[in-house]
Amino acid sequence: MESFGVEGESETLKAIFLPFVSPSHLVPVVDIARIFAMHGVDVTIITTPANAAVFQSSIDRDASRGRSIRTHLVKLPHVPGLPEGVETVNASTPMDIALKVGEALSLLRPQFRQIFHQLNPDFIVSDMFYPSTVDAAAELGIPRLIYVGGTYFAHCAMDSLERFEPHKKVDSEDESFFIPGLPYNLEITRSQIPERFKTPTEFSYIMKKVKESEKKSYGSLFKSFYAFEGPYEELYRTIVGTKSWNVGPVSSWVNQDVSDKRSRGHGKEEEEGNGKAGWLAWLDSKKKGSVVYVCFGSMNNFPDTQLVEIAHGLEDCGHDFLWVVGKINEGEGRAFLEEFGKRVEASNKGCLIWGWAPQLLILDHPAVGGVMTHCGMNTVIETVDAGLPMVTWPLFAEQFFNERLLVDVLKIAVPIGAKKWKSWSDFGDEIMERGKIGDAIALLMGEGEECEEMRRRVKALSQEAKKAIQIGGSSYNSLKDVIQEMKSFKLEKLNPKDEKPLA
Repeated sequence: MESFGVEGESETLKAIFLPFVSPSHLVPVVDIARIFAMHGVDVTIITTPANAAVFQSSIDRDASRGRSIRTHLVKLPHVPGLPEGVETVNASTPMDIALKVGEALSLLRPQFRQIFHQLNPDFIVSDMFYPSTVDAAAELGIPRLIYVGGTYFAHCAMDSLERFEPHKKVDSEDESFFIPGLPYNLEITRSQIPERFKTPTEFSYIMKKVKESEKKSYGSLFKSFYAFEGPYEELYRTIVGTKSWNVGPVSSWVNQDVSDKRSRGHGKEEEEGNGKAGWLAWLDSKKKGSVVYVCFGSMNNFPDTQLVEIAHGLEDCGHDFLWVVGKINEGEGRAFLEEFGKRVEASNKGCLIWGWAPQLLILDHPAVGGVMTHCGMNTVIETVDAGLPMVTWPLFAEQFFNERLLVDVLKIAVPIGAKKWKSWSDFGDEIMERGKIGDAIALLMGEGEECEEMRRRVKALSQEAKKAIQIGGSSYNSLKDVIQEMKSFKLEKLNPKDEKPLA
């Protein structure tokens, strides 16, 4: 892969990447850092030891390939009530502990500033949840690029909610309304939008700070690609008033061989303890396109009653399935799933993966014909890249907006019928019944003309995703542009133009 150079430049461009401490943000930011290193940028990733363990094997492989990339470790400060070794926010993190992690991260701000000064980067790429880094970059006189999770589509929709408040003009939670100002007429209900738009919360304050820092940044980075949501990329630039670059799909760009795909997103001990050969042998025994892959991301924590309904829905749907159940604590739900897993594996109907799963390898497997997803953007983009249609089951964050993009705009997914937005730490009282789960899978895996057309559309998007990261593709050109701009900024800083003499 070529390096993007600037004629006459003698020094390498240096960058610091600061990912957030949840898997859904950590993994794509590290992928983006690795892409920059692949194209000649000297990269330092700053994180804590437990988070570094998730991706260090990938960094070590990149370094062995001659890329200039490394990890700089910082110790998470002690905060009363925060258990030793807890440095990540995921599905198993209680809300009170997640707040403690946030408190500890806030104590790291002076240390981050000190490291920035010591390493003297030419620019900083920071996760959206570190808004103070925009001021730290300004102190150094360098650009700060913000990594923005989610889609351009969702961010444009949420901006419209803030500005026009259409959700306040309906009489009930279940009444639908249109979100104004978008290229596509997006219809949604009040029960499906994040709570912070209806009632001020602590997260409302956090997102206010994020948006302020977004507008003060040099520009933003997104992980999708132009063919996926191009009109909304252009609208986002107009709304925010800064530059923005789409550099995805990031997962396939930087994880191009089996060793990269196998270990992406978790440490070696997780990978080796997961029974990899079992799920792979099971998939190998299945017909092409016959398996439904079911995964709800790193922040999902379904109650036992919902897990039971999912299990029965999958068992009764008439299709083979591979289900990533995640890490489930001891109790009735785990006992039920362990017995369920034994039963469906004995019948060769299904296969369960406990904990982390090598998702890129699974999506690439020819036996997988469709995906049931929570509409988190990592899984969505990886699924589109693999050319697979989806059943959408949004839960929290911006996922209901992502569902509308997939179902109504792109028409590459079947909605399961979720009605209520939830907090990632509180799944409320809405239970999706097994019949609805089975019906959605039947539509996903069906053979009618509508199903075939959905598959054709997502295959076409998959081809566009692959073109985007090739030389001359939209994301390739975006990456080239941002690197060139960072180099030009550096050169201007090193060689400022002489001021014109006064007349």
